[in-house]
Amino acid sequence: MAMALEGLKVLDLSRILAGPTCTQLLGDLGADVLKIENPVTQGDDTRSWGPPYAEGQDGEATDLSAYFICANRNKRSVAVDIATPEGQETIRKLAAKADIVIENFKPGGLKKYSLDYACLKEVNPEVIYCSISGYGQTGPNSSKPGYDLMAQGFGGVMSLTGAPDGEPMKVGVGIADVMCGMYATVGILAALRHRDQTGEGQHIDLSLVDSQIAWLINEGTNYLNSGQVPQRRGNGHPNIAPYQVYETAGDHVIVACGNDTQFQRLCQFLGLDDLASDPRFASNPARIENREALNAVLEPAFGALSAAQVVAGLEERAVPVGSVNRVDQVFETEQVAAREMMVQQMHGATGALVKMIGNPLKFSQTPIAYRRPPPSFGEHTDEVLEKDPWD
Repeated sequence: MAMALEGLKVLDLSRILAGPTCTQLLGDLGADVLKIENPVTQGDDTRSWGPPYAEGQDGEATDLSAYFICANRNKRSVAVDIATPEGQETIRKLAAKADIVIENFKPGGLKKYSLDYACLKEVNPEVIYCSISGYGQTGPNSSKPGYDLMAQGFGGVMSLTGAPDGEPMKVGVGIADVMCGMYATVGILAALRHRDQTGEGQHIDLSLVDSQIAWLINEGTNYLNSGQVPQRRGNGHPNIAPYQVYETAGDHVIVACGNDTQFQRLCQFLGLDDLASDPRFASNPARIENREALNAVLEPAFGALSAAQVVAGLEERAVPVGSVNRVDQVFETEQVAAREMMVQQMHGATGALVKMIGNPLKFSQTPIAYRRPPPSFGEHTDEVLEKDPWD
């Protein structure tokens, strides 16, 4: 069955997470992705970001760290040293036939090798060239290196994450990198649409920090329109109450009342009918104003019940409620199995069984396909360089 991006050629000069997230998604959609890796450093930095590692048939660790596995399936690994004239010529030959080039060097880092957009545009005017960096190609911080943690800090999200009386907290996964990879994918697809209509390629300039600032969404616009600096609220919501995690007898549950009717049904379940008519809590703006007083009543009421009682009782009353799963519990659910959100592949070169998180996109006509497991370093170098891979 045809895939949505079948026939597209992607030259991937990126490493770590943001760029590889983008190119894995393009590969899942059918694109042919060549991952260029540095033979001097033995490839992508994340190959050594373990343990854990996938184990080969002999029980020995491979160079497939779990971190590397998360963003590098559906790619071919090609070892090329771009610091050499021979390596630069190899990249130019590949770029001449590529639809997309993606890189995450420091701004200007590829210019010294004549592999920046201006140079590759000369050999391929239609190429879509996406540059990912910490702060972007312009601005006073453009020369600074950028990792996910710095982007979360500079972009403001850490100031909003964590307990009110605790330290600023990063999100538990590299969300700045992942969201930047998602924006890169959207930008590339839009640029391809433009190219197909006009024949023009273009340069996409994308930064971790810009993506993270965009990710502030409602809290960012709350500040811009009120002048009030948002504060950490733990699991509380700045604009809705109750909308947070509550501790029950032995576990935690999520309760999210998006309107007054749901709040009234919550109060009925907890035997607190008078609470719904109390002027301090009768409307969402009033509940936001009196959040602490509201929780002083709700918290002991939840604490007297088990999580199972709360979930069953509120689901019966159509009040949004949910559990707080550990990661192992997530992958044991029937929902994950039904949605195929855990997939596994046998790695031919090492014999390792590689387990991965599935792609969330479900297409009716052009389904996702897991064609290639994450590659070993340089696994496809000879295959690619001995003949034109895109003939």
